[in-house]
Amino acid sequence: MQTKVFNKRLVVIFIFFFLSLTLLFARCIYLEIFKFNKFSQLAQNQQSTTVILEPQRGKIFDTNKNILATNLSVESVYAEPHRIEDFNRTVKVLSEILNLEEDFVMERLSRPKFFVWIKRKLPKEETLALKKLNLKGIEFLRETKRFYPLDTLASHVLGFVGIDNLGLEGIELYYNDYLRGTQGYKKIVRDARLRELLILSQLCMPAVDGYDLILTIDSVIQNITENALKEGIDKFNAKAASAVVINPYTGEIFAIANFPDFTPNFYAQYPQDSLRNRAICDMFEPGSSFKIVTASAAMEEGLVNMADLFYCEKGAYRISNHLLHDHRPYGWLTFKEVIEYSSNIGTVKVAQCLGEKVLYEYVRLYGFGSLTGIDLPGEINGFLRPVSRWSGLSLGAIPIGHEIGVTALQMGTAVSVIANNGYLIRPFIVKRIEDDTGQIIKAANLSHVRRRVISEETSEYMKEILSGVVKIGTGKKAGLKDFSSAGKTGTAQKIEADGSYSHSKYIASFVGFAPVDNPKIAICVVFDEPHPIYYGGSVAAPVFAQIADAALKYFKVK
Repeated sequence: MQTKVFNKRLVVIFIFFFLSLTLLFARCIYLEIFKFNKFSQLAQNQQSTTVILEPQRGKIFDTNKNILATNLSVESVYAEPHRIEDFNRTVKVLSEILNLEEDFVMERLSRPKFFVWIKRKLPKEETLALKKLNLKGIEFLRETKRFYPLDTLASHVLGFVGIDNLGLEGIELYYNDYLRGTQGYKKIVRDARLRELLILSQLCMPAVDGYDLILTIDSVIQNITENALKEGIDKFNAKAASAVVINPYTGEIFAIANFPDFTPNFYAQYPQDSLRNRAICDMFEPGSSFKIVTASAAMEEGLVNMADLFYCEKGAYRISNHLLHDHRPYGWLTFKEVIEYSSNIGTVKVAQCLGEKVLYEYVRLYGFGSLTGIDLPGEINGFLRPVSRWSGLSLGAIPIGHEIGVTALQMGTAVSVIANNGYLIRPFIVKRIEDDTGQIIKAANLSHVRRRVISEETSEYMKEILSGVVKIGTGKKAGLKDFSSAGKTGTAQKIEADGSYSHSKYIASFVGFAPVDNPKIAICVVFDEPHPIYYGGSVAAPVFAQIADAALKYFKVK
């Protein structure tokens, strides 16, 4: 009897183990064959990962190889949530040291991921404070951060980059494809504790660093221009200002300055209004400085000469249903004096000799109504209506710089036409692009001539007239002690929201060049809403003189 019971138990045990082994074997087959790909991928994800290798962004230099933009090595902090031991303490510590909201940190650490960014590119003090605590699951990764060592200098030219080192404004944006380089990657193999196994890890593709840019900007001229503009802002209580300094023969930009300005290192702390490159993206009516176009067009067409007389109606002249005024009453003036004393009436009478169609053609020839082609983002065309849309008042407004919208850079290239004997040039910022060994990848063409606008003879006549503006006319404050200079003043009423001209808000400008016989620089200076003094000859002309005098001495012009 006992033997039978024993045998039954053996059978039951045998059957139990047989079924268990069968199930186990079946499970193994299921996992090894049917679930092989899934678990193989899971193991691979845990044991190995691909790390992106970021390239070094190319540096930016001024024309003399002074660094304007470079890179700093900084730490970024990330979390491996599954390794965090004290969740609440970690959230509290991270939020306090990194100045982050606790809800933000908690949300990050709660994500079901192996890697979560907490904060990128930490200040040094935050990095040191956090490293001292040695928190479990909190790690650091070395990255590069864009750094602009000269603070606000040329900020609107340089622009800035975002957290991922991609250009967002200025040169950084326009030449981003050259500057950013190419990412590489590396396969990393880790053990169960997520430690890297250097023997098994392998570099698959190295990162390729970005190219360097050498600009036409001269940091000395840029500094001179910014300081002069800032002094003018303070002295004349202006809302904003811009200045452009250009080589009138080649189109090389020595300086572009705007106020308000900003520091690219902390661009996010500034209002959007400060980040705008006003010299190329703000449009204004130039007023009398635009008379250089009307005068040179009339001379080029052979309609006037220097001694021709024009009656300026004692300061009041009716055009259609509008009464045109001069800033003071003039009688008979020669053509040369009309420009020197900036008579609106005399200039409009010259324009009437030209006619609408011919005047429009010359305005277009000077580049107004179209882009200059500068290698910076955000440039606008300005505003110029076709002749078919001109009103009965247009021939009395456009010749003296109204009913037309221009930029400071367009005015700078326009006065360069007179300075360089008649050619419209394309301004540019980047002189050449190099790799880290100094090999030139791309070089600018230093002969950026777009077209001939006026003859050399007309250019010489205009130089004489614009010299007279400085010597005896409205631009006396643009005169230089050691050099000759020439140019034209401009004062224009701003347009109010209702479309009428303001009687309290003005644009003051001066465009000119120096020295007269062999110009080295052409300059446009524009002030927005200076007060209580608002005339271009009183506000912008002296700033032109300050920039020109210092720049020519820096260039060692005799």
